Amino acid sequence: MLKVEQLSKAYGKKFIFDSITFSASPGEVIGLVGENGAGKSTMLQVLATLTNATRGSITLGGESYAKSRKNIRKRIGYVSQDIALWEDFTVKENMVFFEKLSWENKSIEALKQLCNDMKLDKWNEQVKTLSGGMKRKLNIAVSLIHNPDLLLLDEPTVGIDLKSRKEIGTYLYNQAKSHEKIIIYTSHDMDEIKTLCDRVYCIGEDSFYREVLENAGSTPISL
Repeated sequence: MLKVEQLSKAYGKKFIFDSITFSASPGEVIGLVGENGAGKSTMLQVLATLTNATRGSITLGGESYAKSRKNIRKRIGYVSQDIALWEDFTVKENMVFFEKLSWENKSIEALKQLCNDMKLDKWNEQVKTLSGGMKRKLNIAVSLIHNPDLLLLDEPTVGIDLKSRKEIGTYLYNQAKSHEKIIIYTSHDMDEIKTLCDRVYCIGEDSFYREVLENAGSTPISL
């Protein structure tokens, strides 16, 4: 279980978010919504150990972020809004490269199967020739090489076609349910959020997203 208690993040005297408390259990898909600048991306970066909270505590599976940072990092997969791939490498070469940096060794066959499971069948094609949807799939596949317990995704389906968006959403949902992963992701696509998420947290004071989700039959939880 992921437990976040009284978490705050400030830059100087300005708080990006303040005193946030929530939890997530294995097998859950959690949506994080809010207006631009509300702190969604910063929250994911804190959860990914890329930046420190100003105050508060986080535990994952009973391990403290403050006391077991190195071990915690082995259990986390993170995908930022920006695609972080080698454009001149093929899909295969990217997967092999990132496997060498991973916490877990995987065979070529296992890496290829991971891509196939995501309906990414361009194994020998250069990344620069791929569609936006295929690049997003590969970006996610790279984050899953070490089989993380917690997967954090910042706008994982932004700017891609509907077919790829649905394939990614279905894959992530199945990962959570079949492999007991905790998945937390941000999105401005409310249809995607209400379809895939077990719970939705609304960060910030803007009421627009709350109203949209409530009108769609979902009840977001304010942080």
